[in-house]
Amino acid sequence: MGSRQVSDDSSRTEDWPGRRVTVAGLGVSGVPAARVLHGLGAHVTVVNDGDDERARAQAAELTAEGIAVRLGDGDTLPEGTELVVTAPGWRPDKPLFAAAEAAGVPVWGDVELAWRLRGHGGRTPAPWLAVTGTNGKTTTVRMLASILEAAGLRTAAVGNIGVSLLDAVLGDEEYDVLAVELSSYQLHWAPSLRAHSAAVLNLAPDHLDWHGSMEAYAADKGRVYEGNTVACVYNAADKATEDLVREADVEEGCRAIGFTLGTPGPSQLGVVDDLLVDRAFVPNRQKQAQELAQVSDVQPPAPHNIANALAAAALARAFGVEPGAVRDGLRAFRPEPHRIAFVEEVAGVSYVNDSKATNTHAAEASLAAYDPIVWIAGGLAKGATFDELVRKSAARLRGVVLMGADRALIREALARHAPEVPVVDLDRTDTGAMPAAVREAAALARPGDTVLLAPACASMDMFVNYTKRGEAFADAVRTLAAERDA
Repeated sequence: MGSRQVSDDSSRTEDWPGRRVTVAGLGVSGVPAARVLHGLGAHVTVVNDGDDERARAQAAELTAEGIAVRLGDGDTLPEGTELVVTAPGWRPDKPLFAAAEAAGVPVWGDVELAWRLRGHGGRTPAPWLAVTGTNGKTTTVRMLASILEAAGLRTAAVGNIGVSLLDAVLGDEEYDVLAVELSSYQLHWAPSLRAHSAAVLNLAPDHLDWHGSMEAYAADKGRVYEGNTVACVYNAADKATEDLVREADVEEGCRAIGFTLGTPGPSQLGVVDDLLVDRAFVPNRQKQAQELAQVSDVQPPAPHNIANALAAAALARAFGVEPGAVRDGLRAFRPEPHRIAFVEEVAGVSYVNDSKATNTHAAEASLAAYDPIVWIAGGLAKGATFDELVRKSAARLRGVVLMGADRALIREALARHAPEVPVVDLDRTDTGAMPAAVREAAALARPGDTVLLAPACASMDMFVNYTKRGEAFADAVRTLAAERDA
């Protein structure tokens, strides 16, 4: 971990009036970015690949406000462009960005724009506590916000969690500190970001079609550590996250802080018996440990969720939060739906919805929390392989129900590593497959088992998103329960 003096550019002002800015992409980030830039006096042109009904409706609204919009051509750089602000999902290899690079035009994401606009209008910019990783980001950021609120701080959970950073930075409400979830896409387009403290929760192959390689994906995740001022929080069980800390160029005095599900060493947070403890932010970390909370204060107390809680606690402690607020914040926190959420018990079998487990790393964490399991899996694999997941989880499996476009990849991994486990292969990709999957799982399960929806795949082959998939699972479980009670 290299050290340097980092200057705070929060008072920096951009010369926005008359500046020719191209916003790449409509949607949840492009539309507000276009409006913000237009309000600052920039000459804004929005370009968008699609020309569907939704895009035309958004374009009509922006055009009425005096913002130019070009639909159906997201690859051509408008003449005279001085800055491109892109939606985070736009791939770096798009011709638009090659044209911008050739013309010497910088490309920012909406996170970069929000970072640059901190302090706009003379307000004091709130520090950012940033969280990234392959899995667990949203839960950790919401836990962190709950802890900060318990400490009496004005805060909000923002960023990739679905709350615009631009709204947080420019809105009427002022904050003491922000809990910020950042995706690898957002970090790729945020070169100036300098957080107070940041955490990379874990690293596993994901979105490699966008980044091009695991190395590029990890490098974009590692950007969250650049210029940190107080703490770089890493996962002691995931060496790749610690390697990113070692490679980061941070402010003088910034510390590397680990979290572990085992007994913590100095400069770590961890677990002793049934307690979450801190050996990082104590006067004598060689000999002292501070109790923060009980494992039972974390809901659900699954191993991966305890790790999330330790990461959130580390960031809060880096910001000076007292131990009591960590405990109170964790007790007050409730997980969002579709994230390892108990649905109902039917005939002695527990049904758990983890539709958010859209990749193998998330599914592995979910499967590790229960035993024995009837596993419902499948969907769009996004280039993933399933051998390691099945090998690690085989001993826990009572049975498996597969559905979705790429279910054969999971079936083949099961044949190699768990040939004795019964598998039901539902040859369908319609939304009606979910009730059938739940019925098949119920037939395989015994009292005391858990039927777990942890697809290890994306949902878009069958459902609009993972939320709709999770809702379909929960509805099917409730229907099953009603039939059993009838």
